[in-house]
Amino acid sequence: MAEIIQRDGTWAFDGSTIRITPGLHRRVPLFRQTYGEVCVPLEAVSDVVWEPERGGGRLRMRLREGADPLLQATGGRLPDPADPYRLTVDANRGGVAEYVAEEIRQALLLDRVPKEPTHAYLLPGPPVPVSVRSSDGTVSFDGTQVRIDWADTSDRIKRATGPRIIALGDLVQVEWLPNRGYEDGFLRFVTPETVFSKLPPERDPYTLDLWGSVRRDLLTALVATAVTARLPHPSPRTGTGFDGRDGRRTAVPGQADHHDVLLRRLRELGELHRDGVLTDAEFATTKAAVLRGFG
Repeated sequence: MAEIIQRDGTWAFDGSTIRITPGLHRRVPLFRQTYGEVCVPLEAVSDVVWEPERGGGRLRMRLREGADPLLQATGGRLPDPADPYRLTVDANRGGVAEYVAEEIRQALLLDRVPKEPTHAYLLPGPPVPVSVRSSDGTVSFDGTQVRIDWADTSDRIKRATGPRIIALGDLVQVEWLPNRGYEDGFLRFVTPETVFSKLPPERDPYTLDLWGSVRRDLLTALVATAVTARLPHPSPRTGTGFDGRDGRRTAVPGQADHHDVLLRRLRELGELHRDGVLTDAEFATTKAAVLRGFG
């Protein structure tokens, strides 16, 4: 057993699994504490490195591409302190950290673990049900469907449409971007009907606009990961297109479906306008955004 215990957390390697437990110190981010213990099978690991610095250093674990739904859902955008595969190490424990890294690397060599991308997730992601309250509303996932209940501060177009319920079978992928500083983030649920939509997050009824507490909104990555873990693995498949925004392959509707989706979205907007939910100006702006997205 190779083990290192720090205020930031604990790594324990038994020869086949690296058990990562977050620390209870107040400096450990809420996301890591909520995500909890992670058991990483050796076959999911690409490498482990010890990065010494003045006054300490850090251990970093690199996983094989496609092995972890958390990394797939977040696209490497988690802030460093919230990354469960990063451990801050005190100066007097550098030797232990180097030993743990070497033990894992030796096991990778002995077991001949490949570095190529995987064709299935090797980690399970967070358990369900999972529910997170964000600045734009509460998002929940029970393993079969996503539900979004809008907050009182959500855009009135979203609130007018009521709770959004999306079946897992209707989802193509999940897109997630954290809010940082003055830049808003979002959690978007992509369906065949919305894959071409260019509505801004604050108006898109399939998207949570993340603009509030960074600490709290970061937890939406839990839902993004839980959903991603239950979608088809993103390894190359036939019948898929390529999304240049983040490099993922996604199912893309045909031209006929594209036209039907456009008409459906315009009808929905027209109904909201006739019912008085949208003003003339809001209707014109939103209609223009939809048409640009389908152009």
